[in-house]
Amino acid sequence: MRIPKHIGIIPDGNRRWAQHAGMEKKDGYAHGLQPGLELLRLARDAGVEELTYYGFTTDNCGRPAEQVAAFAQACVEAVELIASEPVSLLVVGNTEAAAFPRALLPYTTRTDVNGGGIRVNFLVNYGWEWDLADLQAPGRNRAKIYQGLRSHDISRVELIIRWGGMRRLSGFLPVQAVYADFFVVDRLWPDFQPSDFAEALAWYQRQDVTLGG
Repeated sequence: MRIPKHIGIIPDGNRRWAQHAGMEKKDGYAHGLQPGLELLRLARDAGVEELTYYGFTTDNCGRPAEQVAAFAQACVEAVELIASEPVSLLVVGNTEAAAFPRALLPYTTRTDVNGGGIRVNFLVNYGWEWDLADLQAPGRNRAKIYQGLRSHDISRVELIIRWGGMRRLSGFLPVQAVYADFFVVDRLWPDFQPSDFAEALAWYQRQDVTLGG
């Protein structure tokens, strides 16, 4: 089986899940924590070398304050769960904004925990404008463009899996994802099933990866 080296994860549908369950929208984020940990273990066992989770964006911070507080706290708890595994962990996002949780500052430099292992990136208060803000006339040299990114320690993404049924990137790593294959799971993220990941990998086998060539 051809396993993508780097998979991006967009865990959407937490608020819709909460509403369907009779909860407030803000209560859905906490129910996405265990799926994230389960997916990490599945990816590691499959031989994936790098995994990037989309936590929340700078645009998400325009939501009601109680939702912002809830998803920021969920990101802290998610990173703590990931840090209990053997991983090489990096949190990427605008640390200067008030929405960035201070508890995650130690992970904004890549850190090997529990002996290191699969590279795991977590996008927290991430915005594509913020990511590209330091680019200064890099020309057409791809390596130079890459080094100018604030997310330069994140490699090219080969497969993106989005839960929740929506067909959009939502600003996810625009440079690294430029040639990524995109698989959509209609199931809402808190209802994650291992079969979602298996189906995404099976679908990836049928894609013709040309990188434009």
